[in-house]
Amino acid sequence: MSVPAILLTVFLSIAGMELFAWWAHKYIMHGWGWGWHRDHHEPHDKKLEKNDLYAVTFGTIVFGMFAAGYVWSDLLWWVAFGITCYGLIYTLVHDGLVHQRYWKWVPKKGYAKRLVQAHKLHHATIGKEGGVSFGFVFAQDPAKLKAELKRQREAGEAVVRESAGA
Repeated sequence: MSVPAILLTVFLSIAGMELFAWWAHKYIMHGWGWGWHRDHHEPHDKKLEKNDLYAVTFGTIVFGMFAAGYVWSDLLWWVAFGITCYGLIYTLVHDGLVHQRYWKWVPKKGYAKRLVQAHKLHHATIGKEGGVSFGFVFAQDPAKLKAELKRQREAGEAVVRESAGA
């Protein structure tokens, strides 16, 4: 593969993963896979969560993609590389910045602040029903997310924590 084709493949894989992550988070993790994801939404002082099993599962799949790509397809190998890049971005942004599993820094402005606010609003619901902001790298305007949470609460679609301000 040419360098431009590799770069395009990696970029599209990263962008595609944000779409897949949104879908998997909304329909798997907040659906039939809630058993693994639930502890991520509940207070605890453990270093590991059942939710981390998603990273192990997806990492195992990508390992298989790297192996198959090595043997049969450069394209598949570079897609796996792009997915791995997304995983690194995810762990730095979601686990590191938002949930402060690796360091303690609260952004005061800019897109990093918006990411933190959007994900905190995602955690504003109690239980798996309803909710906002299911992506991990793209963050909507927090004011719009608060309005949506308020609508969901009033419609009986979600139980929203009082501290959410929605």
